Amino acid sequence: MYLDQKEKEAIFKKHGKDAKNTGSAEGQIALFTYRINHLTEHLKNNRKDFNTERSLVKLVGKRRALLDYLTKKDILRYRAIVKELGLRK
Repeated sequence: MYLDQKEKEAIFKKHGKDAKNTGSAEGQIALFTYRINHLTEHLKNNRKDFNTERSLVKLVGKRRALLDYLTKKDILRYRAIVKELGLRK
């Protein structure tokens, strides 16, 4: 599997408050970004995998919703996570 428990805990520890805080918006955005990057690489090799393409679009929408929430809630946290993950060019 591409994402084991230790890797997931590392993502939440780095971007969330700690490894057990899986509900923080920053941690969820970082996890979605990791999964989006993985699916993007998969689709480069498997262009006709439409189920994965649909899953990718749904994940991007979820991440966008969390980013919008974070924009309204605390703009400084939004700017920090966008800069840290390199989401905007």
